[in-house]
Amino acid sequence: MRFWNDRRYEVIVLADGYEFEGRTFRSLSAVAREITGTRWNGKVFFGLKKVYGRKAEGGSDA
Repeated sequence: MRFWNDRRYEVIVLADGYEFEGRTFRSLSAVAREITGTRWNGKVFFGLKKVYGRKAEGGSDA
């Protein structure tokens, strides 16, 4: 789950990718690009990867 521009986004992990808003994506980066319109490291965008030794900002612990 991720909040972006005052909206909550949820992604479902599948065996062969990720489901977001009824569509299947091959990577979290592709989902992040769909949400923001820009390129992101998907793990950083969703708060699953640390950046410079800290948890990425904006990610969710839920």
